[in-house]
Amino acid sequence: MPLESRLYICSEFHSHRTDANLIVYTAGPVTDYGATTVQWMRNRRPRYKNTPLLEIERPSASYIVDMEPPSGRLASAAESIPAKALHSSLNKAKHPINVVKWTPEGRRLLTGSTSGEFTLWNGMGFNFETIMQAHESAIRSVAYTHTDDWLLSADQNGIVKYWQTNFNNVKEIQAHNEAVRGLAIAPTDAKFVTCADDTTLKIWDFATSTEESTLTGHGWEVKSVDWHPQKGLLVSGSKDHQVKLWDPRTGRCLTSLHAHKNPISKVLFEPVQGTLLATCARDHTARILDLRMMRDVLLLKGHEKDVITMVWHPLHKNLLSTGGVDGSINHYLLDEQNQPPGIAPSTSPYDSKDPKEEPAQTIYPAHSIPYAHDFTVWTLDWHPLGHLLASGSNDRVTRFWTRPRPGDTAVFNDRYHIGQAAAEAQGTYDRGQGRRQMKEEEEQEAEDEAEGLVDQKMPSKNTAQTLIPPGLTLPGINPQPDGMSSALPGIGGVPPPPNLPAGIPPPPIPSVGGVPPPLPGFPGFDLNVFAAMDKDRAQSLQNLIASGQLPPPPIPPPPGGANGHHGFPPLPPNFTFPPGIPPPLPASITSGMIPPGYPGFPPPPPPPPPPTTTTTTATTMTNMSGTGISSSNGGPVGGADSNVGGGNGGVRKRAPLPSQQESLKAEMRKGQYRRQR
Repeated sequence: MPLESRLYICSEFHSHRTDANLIVYTAGPVTDYGATTVQWMRNRRPRYKNTPLLEIERPSASYIVDMEPPSGRLASAAESIPAKALHSSLNKAKHPINVVKWTPEGRRLLTGSTSGEFTLWNGMGFNFETIMQAHESAIRSVAYTHTDDWLLSADQNGIVKYWQTNFNNVKEIQAHNEAVRGLAIAPTDAKFVTCADDTTLKIWDFATSTEESTLTGHGWEVKSVDWHPQKGLLVSGSKDHQVKLWDPRTGRCLTSLHAHKNPISKVLFEPVQGTLLATCARDHTARILDLRMMRDVLLLKGHEKDVITMVWHPLHKNLLSTGGVDGSINHYLLDEQNQPPGIAPSTSPYDSKDPKEEPAQTIYPAHSIPYAHDFTVWTLDWHPLGHLLASGSNDRVTRFWTRPRPGDTAVFNDRYHIGQAAAEAQGTYDRGQGRRQMKEEEEQEAEDEAEGLVDQKMPSKNTAQTLIPPGLTLPGINPQPDGMSSALPGIGGVPPPPNLPAGIPPPPIPSVGGVPPPLPGFPGFDLNVFAAMDKDRAQSLQNLIASGQLPPPPIPPPPGGANGHHGFPPLPPNFTFPPGIPPPLPASITSGMIPPGYPGFPPPPPPPPPPTTTTTTATTMTNMSGTGISSSNGGPVGGADSNVGGGNGGVRKRAPLPSQQESLKAEMRKGQYRRQR
């Protein structure tokens, strides 16, 4: 809201590290709408006689404190036009953004990409919060219920998923066999409708997820659908150039409107009064239809290429924003023509003596941002309070827009309005500084994402250590090379050996009697040590030792060492060890530093057993009320806990997600899930 960029009272600082000890803080854009909203609510009182009016905003920085939220000036939509770019948000793994959606309370922005990922961005500081893999294919549409309790999302494979507000996936259904292009929920939240590339619309019961009716009549792919905000009325737009109105109760097509001569991109009912219908198409125009007259009354021009998306302002019924395939964003005031010089004004059908025959009035943009994005603008969405506009584009950027503050005139000469080359020529944009700033922002987002990401890799099913020595393979047994699994059936693992310094041999291999067999070629070697096994197996073991496939056992120390311990005789001059024999201890290691398990010393103590419990699903995302996501419902998909204080070295693990059917039954027992009516 106009205090969309309340930088003068509340500033947020993003940090980035330059070395191990120094942290540099750079100011970033922040929206703190609390100050102006509180001031407006405090001064909002009946205007009795002789009561002075509030101060009127003027184009000066000193009047910033008098900025009012859109709810305080419903009749002045021009003051809510978002012409200023506040921030550009990028994921570490960049993908085109198909969907942007503000959470119902406006604390966060949810984006859906072609990779099937949900990303949450902070609604005030615009920094990264968390990311999760929501779908296996591109996300095409999302919608919140009117009670703000549930989220529905649809993807390229025709799957629709139910999500709780903490992004716990409760249910999923195969709604269509082809890509779902649109999704809308009834005002009562009892039903919802989907449209897809299979030329059909389907009406579903929300509680039971059962299909109630299939609406047929379009001759090509259905690209958009919307449910009237108060009435039982559906509208759909298709690639066959038709806009159809439907009765959801009977499934009957009420009428077909031929307002465009190109494929329809999007259809939307006006949310405040519900008497207008907006449509946009690939004929470079958008149209406003009056449902009471059942005809188009306004023709919106100004785009040089196809119009892809649009959105109504949540509070101002006469403000409509559109996004084009060339990356431009236009804002229209439906009660102002704003015709360019040299073009005569046109008459509105409302003012004509013959409204049925009067052509639609032409409206031009009240404000245009021709270089808002580098590529196609796929999606737009307003903040619930109406002070911020979010846009998602094929250039993989999520951008936040707001109205300029009083006295801020440089915004109209930035690179989004006049282009990058012209901005550089005027000195309002520095390519090098822009790259540095973008790099810093990307590094900050990557750091935030690294901190917010959770390990979605499941641990090995069998954490036992293999009993097969390194380099030795047995016929028909192929252990995994991860060092964490045993290929021997019915045999558990043993603790891994301690990490020894370089040059120190491993502990001796235990054998019968505790005396390891000596090596061939050394004093004391005798084949009698293999008397317990047959000659073929003994010879095979010798061959493995000689070939190096099996590590040789350590050299047995002769008896009679110093202090009653076993000692090693001195080696002859110029003696070299045979291949495969470990070298002696380094001179820097004294007898007191020899690790346990070395020949002549007691064996090492066994390490503690590995933990047997697995942590529950993580709650790295903050819940929608601002405190923290409850882990009782399983947390986000792929969540994990960092085992804080668990002595596990910060290794993140994840428990299996709860059953969708059990979660659904639990919610129904609580009465939070609507039952079939």
